[in-house]
Amino acid sequence: MSGEAGERPGVVPRGERGATAVTDRVVAKIAARVAREALGRFTESAGRVPPGRRTPHVSTSVRRAPERTGAGRDAESAAGRDAESADDRQAVLGEARMHITVELGYPSDIGAQCAAVRREVTERIRAWAGMEVPDLAVSVERLYSAHTRHTGRERVR
Repeated sequence: MSGEAGERPGVVPRGERGATAVTDRVVAKIAARVAREALGRFTESAGRVPPGRRTPHVSTSVRRAPERTGAGRDAESAAGRDAESADDRQAVLGEARMHITVELGYPSDIGAQCAAVRREVTERIRAWAGMEVPDLAVSVERLYSAHTRHTGRERVR
């Protein structure tokens, strides 16, 4: 074989490789699916929401991670790298700021449902898209009561 021992033919140097980009739309779809799954675990609330109204609405803003230079990698200490867990070593592609709007059944534990959505979306976006979620707001747009489903379109006062 010709060439140096550490070089492989056809390998593109690290600084010249392409990058993975995850768009706003993909992150929003992941978040909506995860939020729907999280809310589905709350059976007392899910039974009161009409079938077509369950899908959470997600608006998101994705910001790509800044490019790291060779100097930034060299500045990290070997001890610090060894102390990191396998999850922390995963490349972070950027950050996503999100606003999720949900519709819930009432009476139910609204705080627990919103916390579950927040927790699970944050964890799964980190795992699936490789992004941090520093800002995630969950808003309740509408509450559905068992009393309102039987009155047609009339408003309960």
